[in-house]
Amino acid sequence: MPPPNVNKYFIALLPPPPLKDEIHALKLHFQQRYNSKAALNSPPHLTLHMPFEWKANKEERLIAALKRFAENRKPFSIQLKNFASFPPRVIYIDVASNAELDILQRDLQRYCKMELQLFNARYRDLPFHPHMTLAFRDLKKNDYEQAWQEFKDRSFSAFFEVKSLMLLKHDGKVWQPCVDCCF
Repeated sequence: MPPPNVNKYFIALLPPPPLKDEIHALKLHFQQRYNSKAALNSPPHLTLHMPFEWKANKEERLIAALKRFAENRKPFSIQLKNFASFPPRVIYIDVASNAELDILQRDLQRYCKMELQLFNARYRDLPFHPHMTLAFRDLKKNDYEQAWQEFKDRSFSAFFEVKSLMLLKHDGKVWQPCVDCCF
């Protein structure tokens, strides 16, 4: 838990309704069938910048910087395609390869380091692998096996237009959309 004068944030892309609702329903399925509810602590999203801490009294600076970054971007489409996993606990909706998404994430990471001095040292060596998590840390290993059998050959296909990035803020219990930074 961050100190009282510090908030936790992350930056992501959120799908619009009704796709957001369809993905949320899949998260609910994992909660009801496999008792995995951790993914319900955030709206359906594609993470662009992992969680970080920021002083509460400097939130406006953070928001202004992200809006400056977003204003130079152009909308693009993302395809969600089928299900995949990171054994032994994570099941997610996969994202089709997308050069615009890769560039957006790389540029945002660079911008956050240079403009905001945001460094996530523990994630720096992980490659960007965009996905929408349905179940993760609280999915028990034996439930993972059963859930993966249910989803591994199941098809899923959806497209959505990316027109903004979202700053999400942790309220002490769950992640809430904070500011939509439009392109």
